[in-house]
Amino acid sequence: MKLSVAVQEAFLLDDLLNVLSGIEGTYLTFNPDYSPEVDDPLRGINFAVSQSIDSSLRDLVERILPLGTYYTAISAFIDRRSLLECGLVNHALCAAIRDMLKDYQTLLSQLEHAFNTSPQFSLQKLWFYVHPTIHTLSLIYHLTVELATADQVDSVSLSSSSSDIDPEEEAHNEALGLGGAKLRAVLSEITKNNGSSGIAVKGGEVLAIIHDRMQSMSGDPTASAIYGRLLKAAGRPYVGMIQDWVTTGKLVDPYEELLVKESKFINRGILEVDYTDEYWERRYTLRDGSTSASSKRSQAGVPPPRPSGRLPGGACIPPLLEGWKHKILLAGKYLNVIRECGIELKPEERPPDEEEYSMDSEKFYKFIEKAYSHANRTLLQLLLKDEELIPRLRSFKRYFFLSQSSFLTHLLDLSSNELRKASRSASIVKLQSLLDLALNTDAHGEDTLYREDVKVMMAESGLYDFLLKVVNVQGIGGRGEEGGEDGHVHEEPKKEKDERKSMLAIDALTLDYTVKFPLSLVISRKTILRYQLIFRFLLHLKHVEQSLSSMWIEQKTAPWRKPTPHHPEFEKWRLRVCLLRARMLSFVQQILAFATFEVLEPNWRALEDKLDKVTTVDQLLRDHVDFLDTCLKECMLTSSKLLRAYSRLIVTCSTFALYTSNFTKSANQAIAAAETAEGDQAMSKRWDFLGKFETNFNHWFQVHLDCVQFYASSENVSLLPLVVRLNSVKYS
Repeated sequence: MKLSVAVQEAFLLDDLLNVLSGIEGTYLTFNPDYSPEVDDPLRGINFAVSQSIDSSLRDLVERILPLGTYYTAISAFIDRRSLLECGLVNHALCAAIRDMLKDYQTLLSQLEHAFNTSPQFSLQKLWFYVHPTIHTLSLIYHLTVELATADQVDSVSLSSSSSDIDPEEEAHNEALGLGGAKLRAVLSEITKNNGSSGIAVKGGEVLAIIHDRMQSMSGDPTASAIYGRLLKAAGRPYVGMIQDWVTTGKLVDPYEELLVKESKFINRGILEVDYTDEYWERRYTLRDGSTSASSKRSQAGVPPPRPSGRLPGGACIPPLLEGWKHKILLAGKYLNVIRECGIELKPEERPPDEEEYSMDSEKFYKFIEKAYSHANRTLLQLLLKDEELIPRLRSFKRYFFLSQSSFLTHLLDLSSNELRKASRSASIVKLQSLLDLALNTDAHGEDTLYREDVKVMMAESGLYDFLLKVVNVQGIGGRGEEGGEDGHVHEEPKKEKDERKSMLAIDALTLDYTVKFPLSLVISRKTILRYQLIFRFLLHLKHVEQSLSSMWIEQKTAPWRKPTPHHPEFEKWRLRVCLLRARMLSFVQQILAFATFEVLEPNWRALEDKLDKVTTVDQLLRDHVDFLDTCLKECMLTSSKLLRAYSRLIVTCSTFALYTSNFTKSANQAIAAAETAEGDQAMSKRWDFLGKFETNFNHWFQVHLDCVQFYASSENVSLLPLVVRLNSVKYS
């Protein structure tokens, strides 16, 4: 029996009020294709109209039915994303959507009351009342669907990736019980549970999705209002975490939603042994891998992007904060250093009636700027004034750049016997006591402040071998640039042991310096390594200069000055020995003068000028490292070609100085032999021995000069003064 249109309308109104709450009715039922076990509840329940309904009513009912789908999907989203592990941003978003649904539920109550009390209530009136709500719930629904599916791999990419498996691998999978459809089922299950990257949609990614939708629908006032409201509500805990971070240095992010990431296993104690400065560079970082030094991204620890290209979870930085992320990171890093020094920081109290900050508020970004400036100013004050950074750096200049040359000369004189031993045999304790004696004897004024922090140590490898290994990889000071993960040059144990055993103490001697936190951020192990390389370079020069000067004193004795008119060949040989020694000494002195007066001193004055004007901590760190890198480059310690030629040349000079007593003994033998009847029969051997030194020195001197001229004209203009100095040696 067919019901009249009026009766059908009454039944439909009753069913619609149920359907709009997600409940199946008599004439409005679940879609035949819907299955609760298979279909994703986050996409909502689809309803179908009975075929017995009059066509005049069907069209109007079908316009209203999507409200039921939207409501059930949104309710499922709220239930799913309100779980603890979904994070604070999702919780806040769900709370805001729940508040919006209260208006919808209130509307349903009013419509049900009108249906029960008013005979004039009709489908047209129902449509009139719910029509604006359909658009509102549609906007929320499409947002929740995008949030729910953002971490799912496209079915096309999944099927293509599984179809790309080669037959051999497919057979292997089949043997493991994962072949064909089973493998795809496993992959699908992994994707369903974990998403493409294994990270749920939370934190910054949620805010980015809401912001993107708001931007794409900016022409719709309703969409802008709804998404703006949701963005403000969902961003409230995110903004709160940023406020705590930039005002106290404390990172309270239990669900890893914030753009800043903490590596808790890296603490300040690692500064004592780590040459790559892990604490400052990697204790707190941006989750997207970008660094403040450049726009490049470090891929270490950064999760892979979604199929859409967006980074997942907290690694996705909200677009509104993209331009502020580095200041947010640095503000908290600065304050965290201050907290590590035992200075407790309290957040600034805000008036109770002041409006809460939100991401779309200009006040919020003024607050970040103010917090960054305060943190930066406070840490700079701590480093420069309270911790006396500049006096510390001056002490490094004195001890490592040999500005206090009398202490080094005194040390070399006191420890000459010990330094002639193999590096493994030399006594560190004895050398340390001699260093203390040299420092105490020559110290005056500021020199006495930090001398107890200077320690003697023995390097594991020769300076030039070490530098060649470094520059052949990448450079000095970066992570892995010294050849290994921890910043050291790794060698085979036996080879390193043999090298250490054959190396003299003078070649392995270097200084270490004890620096406490927070100054160890600026004078880290990485920067101390640079100071040590420059010190060993200058020490070697100073030692060779002293050895050649001692040879000159030796050559003022009788065997070298006594006239031998009956042996002109010997006099010529003796003159050539003195001339070669003079050229070597001149070469060493010119290199030492160039490094000291034309590289280290000017660059130090430039650093002092920069430190007087420094405004940020990062600029301070950068200026200090740039100063050391410039000194290393201009001292020719970063070019493999220059290093090879220079090392061969300086080794030739130092070896020549070692034969001082041999040359004197040979001179005595020549004088004695000249007075015998047979005469001197060994002059040819003497000439051969001397000729080897001359040939070696002349060859490597020319190679070195050519290299210096090439680099001075192409890459390193600062070497031009050295070209003039070396030419004076060449023509002397």
